[in-house]
Amino acid sequence: MEMIFIFLNILLPIFILVGLGAWMHKAFELNLYTLAKLNIYFLSPGFVLVRLYESSFSGDLLLNVLVFFGLFVISLYLLAQGISAIGGYSKGKKGVFTNSILLFNSGNYGIPVNDLVFKQDPFAMTVQVMVMTFQSVLAYSYGVFTLRAADAGRLKALLGLLRMPVIWAMVLGLALNAASVQVPVFLIKPGEYMADALIAIALLTLGAQVAQLTFKPKLFIVYVTLFARLIMGPVIGLIIITLLGYEGILAQALFITSSVPTSVNSAIIAQEYRSEPELAAQIVMASTVFSMFTVTLTIYFSHILFG
Repeated sequence: MEMIFIFLNILLPIFILVGLGAWMHKAFELNLYTLAKLNIYFLSPGFVLVRLYESSFSGDLLLNVLVFFGLFVISLYLLAQGISAIGGYSKGKKGVFTNSILLFNSGNYGIPVNDLVFKQDPFAMTVQVMVMTFQSVLAYSYGVFTLRAADAGRLKALLGLLRMPVIWAMVLGLALNAASVQVPVFLIKPGEYMADALIAIALLTLGAQVAQLTFKPKLFIVYVTLFARLIMGPVIGLIIITLLGYEGILAQALFITSSVPTSVNSAIIAQEYRSEPELAAQIVMASTVFSMFTVTLTIYFSHILFG
């Protein structure tokens, strides 16, 4: 019964908005480029800055999240390399496969889940915002390099990373918080409006992005990726959390975010560098759909293990 409650009250509201986004894209052909820019350059930076500025946390929390994230990504990378070696994947497939496991949707998917699970708890949201920011760094650094882009592509990726406003929003939010700066209402209020708008627009964008993807059920590598991302992801996350001795909301938030589906960024990067873009798109779609069930289970077990 509890899992049904979790699905109906946490996952279903998210997928209703995703479904509406998919329907709107089919009906009106939404401009995905504009939606992506709106999320990346407007809503996400405002959300990150305001949430970090208004949260109460210590440097220890930032370090704890960073340590978990580093160990988690390294573990997933080793898992991806091992499976790729066993499967004998080509360079292109190996790159897409690795990205699909390492780049998980901690933004447009993870933030709404965190918001509903923890009922807008500022501490839990701070953890999620940090993970989302670290993921942005990973996506536009290693996420590009793993597809063996040319040197010019690497330089472009680095410059693109430095231009990512969410990175600077995190730095500014942390600095303002640490210095206890009183930001004037006329400045913080627009940021709060941006933060409040993020979840709905992010889910609509995710739905529109998924709507343009197609799924071919006969690709075995897709199912292998689903197992690695949706099953092994939270298992590895649980092991790391246990070894680090994390407890309470911190442990719950990290465990849940370790189970979210593949990020759309992996498909975008594959498309840009023309490295198995169709495979990457199918993985994103399949992992998003199947996550309805696996994330429900992860949330259920997070309550049992760390509640």
